[in-house]
Amino acid sequence: MTERDDDGIREAVRRSYGARAAEVLEGRPPSGCGDGCGGPDPISRDLYGEGGTAGLPAGAVAASFGCGNPTALADLRPGERVLDLGSGGGIDVLLSARRVGPSGIAFGLDMTDGMLALAERNREDAGASNAVFLRGALESIPLPDRSVDAVVSNCVINLSPDKPRALREAFRVLRPGGRLAVADMVFRGRPPEGIRRDLEAWAGCVAGALEEEEYRALLAAAGFESIGIEAVRVHDGPAGAATGCCGADAGGCGGAAPPEARLVSAFVRARRPA
Repeated sequence: MTERDDDGIREAVRRSYGARAAEVLEGRPPSGCGDGCGGPDPISRDLYGEGGTAGLPAGAVAASFGCGNPTALADLRPGERVLDLGSGGGIDVLLSARRVGPSGIAFGLDMTDGMLALAERNREDAGASNAVFLRGALESIPLPDRSVDAVVSNCVINLSPDKPRALREAFRVLRPGGRLAVADMVFRGRPPEGIRRDLEAWAGCVAGALEEEEYRALLAAAGFESIGIEAVRVHDGPAGAATGCCGADAGGCGGAAPPEARLVSAFVRARRPA
């Protein structure tokens, strides 16, 4: 791929996560980024702490492919309305629904039919009447302007081929003073350009990761203030190789990254001005 193919990226992401949803729906262990690499996914393991997912449907926990716990980061309160971008099997929507209580609403947005079917099953199993799942893309959120108090996301904004538009949409649906609380993959240092052209790496949460300063700039351009990016887990080794998403080494992503280019799991915070 000599130029970025936005439709190709979306289709690769949809195909990858649809296959994982089908595995969970069929009762099989899902293949995450670390599949075939000799152990648990190095990005998605141990995110919620002991007891953090107690009482949730097994299908929601099994289909968790995030890189953090944005529901805790968002400091959700009873009665609030929250939107999870790229909600997958629904784990963060169900946790958000608990936090906002019956007087609040937790929306989940996803573009993959299989994940939406899995999320609906998990919602029914959890008895979460205040959880609502919507079909759509990050770049075109099917909610009105200024309609939610918080936007969360868990390792999904990196999958968007049009991040400026996705962040503008997040800003649009937030109420004045509303907050963005995102767990995402971020590069510290510039990754090899070949990664950006690898569809498999993009679907595997590597190729689409932004550089830290670029992330800050895009948030500011969308209108956000009080922007903070905090690395919570550094993935050792060349950028891209740590996830196992591109093969045994970073060569499958277009060559090894320079030593200073590191892939990190990060908490990203921002606020819409009041």
